[in-house]
Amino acid sequence: MSAELVDTQTSTTAEPPTRARYTVESIRAAVAPILQRIGSAAGARERAREYAFEDVRALAEQRITLIGIAEQDGGAGGSLRDVVDLVMAIARADSNVAQALRSSFLVANRVATLRDLPNRAVTLRRLRNGDLFAGTANERTGGASGSVNTTIRRAADGYVINGEKYYSTGGLYASWFSGSAKDENGTVLGFTVPVDREGVQRLDDFDAVGQRLTASGTTRLVDVRVDAEEVEVRDNTRLDSPWPGSFAQLYLAAVEAGIAAAVLDDAIWFAREKARPIKHSTADKSVEDPYVRETVGEIAARAQAARAAVLFAAEVLARVHGLTGPRARAVGAEAAVTVAQTGVIAVESALRAAELLFDVGGGSITNRDLGFDRHWRNARTVANHNPRRWKAAVAGAYHLTGEEPPTTGLF
Repeated sequence: MSAELVDTQTSTTAEPPTRARYTVESIRAAVAPILQRIGSAAGARERAREYAFEDVRALAEQRITLIGIAEQDGGAGGSLRDVVDLVMAIARADSNVAQALRSSFLVANRVATLRDLPNRAVTLRRLRNGDLFAGTANERTGGASGSVNTTIRRAADGYVINGEKYYSTGGLYASWFSGSAKDENGTVLGFTVPVDREGVQRLDDFDAVGQRLTASGTTRLVDVRVDAEEVEVRDNTRLDSPWPGSFAQLYLAAVEAGIAAAVLDDAIWFAREKARPIKHSTADKSVEDPYVRETVGEIAARAQAARAAVLFAAEVLARVHGLTGPRARAVGAEAAVTVAQTGVIAVESALRAAELLFDVGGGSITNRDLGFDRHWRNARTVANHNPRRWKAAVAGAYHLTGEEPPTTGLF
């Protein structure tokens, strides 16, 4: 894991690539066997609570987060559609891995879309090195949702941070951790530090019913010293399109779509390889049973709907890039609503598909060694981080009255 010295360069101009050029096609080809390996072991890893450290490192070494970053910045090029297509492929193999990589893709998206991002050249170099990122503003220290109790105070030539963050998704895989802290004046500042910095403690204490191997537990910050170059003011109020969370929400929808696709894979496999027709079936094989066919067909339709909605939303969201002023705000609002609607479709498709999977077989399909229940548990856990009732209500308000979506991270 890299823990390079912080570069004080703040220019947004990227350094010339020093390695072989990566492309969307070369990255997708390189990760295909890795994803196959990840998918084949996903169930066993969950039963044993084993993290996919080697395989996640292998994905990072193929520079997966360079997709969507311009070639002139040393990226692989490609569109936002290419990015979410890869995310869905990773989630199809193992939604835990896709979720654990979320912060890394969020960092890459900020680099791709914000030319004036603080320390952009430094972050670009880390992405080109294959570094992974974790980060969260979430805390369990009481107060209103989104409140920050982690503190940052000046000390000598830098700062000292103390506090505790939760939902540090991907924290055990990452080289870098980003968070937020409040200074003596009540100003909330962002920071990014290497995970091996003294005082950074990563705990494997995430205990949800699903997505158990996303490394989403606690990060404790005990007298962590940071330099001035590692701290930044994050002011989204200056954005012409004040919905910076749209990509983060689209990412969650892509994870749900990947889960639905994984359910379809398992439904087909079980019907072909394991299932037997029920006693009063007219079919000799389960693949010929009309109700098994209907069930698999509905699962396929749900998976297709989720995937299509995610890809469409990616195209709509991509239209915001490069716009300024009122036009950026109008297109940004439309994109935020489109992403919200996609979240509704993706969540409900994944949950329904995961339930239908058990209609493909009899009692044996519930065997714990198959681990098929993880699909529903994973989809349900992602859904609770991505509440679809609020999304549907906000979309309805937009269509009925033109009311803009809230500018929180959920839209």
